[in-house]
Amino acid sequence: MRIGRRDFVKLAAGAGALPLLSQAARAQLAPNPPGIRPPAPAERAAMARLARSFMDKYGVPALSFAIGYAGTVVHEDAFGLADVERKEALTPGHLFRIASVSKPITSVTIFRLIEENRLKLTDRVFGPGALLGTDYGQPPYSAGIDQITLEHLLTHTAGGWSNDGRDPMFSHPRMDHAQLISWTLANHPLDRPPGRQYAYSNFGYCVLGRVIEKLTGQPYAEHVRTEVLARCGVTSMTLAGNTRDQRQAGEVVYYGQGENPYDMNVRRMDSHGGWLARPADLVQFLMHVDGYTRPANLLHAHTVKVMTTAPGYSPDYAKGFCVNKSDNWWHTGSLPGTSTIVVRTHGGFCWAAFTNTRRSNSNMDADLDELNWTMARQVGEWRVA
Repeated sequence: MRIGRRDFVKLAAGAGALPLLSQAARAQLAPNPPGIRPPAPAERAAMARLARSFMDKYGVPALSFAIGYAGTVVHEDAFGLADVERKEALTPGHLFRIASVSKPITSVTIFRLIEENRLKLTDRVFGPGALLGTDYGQPPYSAGIDQITLEHLLTHTAGGWSNDGRDPMFSHPRMDHAQLISWTLANHPLDRPPGRQYAYSNFGYCVLGRVIEKLTGQPYAEHVRTEVLARCGVTSMTLAGNTRDQRQAGEVVYYGQGENPYDMNVRRMDSHGGWLARPADLVQFLMHVDGYTRPANLLHAHTVKVMTTAPGYSPDYAKGFCVNKSDNWWHTGSLPGTSTIVVRTHGGFCWAAFTNTRRSNSNMDADLDELNWTMARQVGEWRVA
């Protein structure tokens, strides 16, 4: 499951509406074994050696990770310095920007609204009678925009606004959401009709955040914290600020390697890349949507299947999650000063690892992924396949 920082996969759009299911139709997979032990001191030491070797290789000031199983965070650890200048030691409680690891959170929030029969995957997003109507820009829109559906946004198949040199989310940093979306609709036509080709789109997930706000009448972050994160037992997550002075209490400092981590409108990235979290927070979140009976999932079994199933002709990205034939789900995140990954394995493990730097044009992201698998395998009894 090695995957580049922005090199996800091709994809085209899939099915339509998701039916509301009964409470009895929740996930039926039971974790096997039902529980596992924490790592022994020698195993923790072996994990630490692996982590520090990775940090030395890529010049990482701080690395934090957590591993969960069957509803319990069984191990977490932190290495290095949260603030190099102040020699502040990193702890598992420090917060990190999680970048695109925010996307699974937004997807789960959308699917909860679908289960409440407030949305359908086939709902159109822009134009008269659509989810957002004519709230943004001035119709008539350029070709194809009024045909974009909720599923197109979830699967990165809207037809444009991809994560390339023209990514709208990294332009016009002084614009708010409404201004940026209106400007993009007016000035950035689609590259192709919706539903024909995968192109990873931060902007698409920004729009999903606005759908959540329109449907709920609440700010995106407020609704997500109340209706998703709090139900997972996660209370420390919040949106990131833009500058070093706007860091939250307990947030690490970010260090660029030829990039400026504090030259972006990260707060505007809310629903596609704006959350702050600890690795244990994301592990708790994943364990509540992982399809296993412990703990009880936020979503019904059928919903989880739809959310994490990709079309056969484009098998590696579903709806907010990368997936593979081994039934592993994951997502990476990357911004200047940040490299992150979260993973749900087919064997019932969930883990997350965050750093406060990135090295572009390197194997850092793939090696961070491999590091977590290798650390987990230091405990032979865990049977990490």
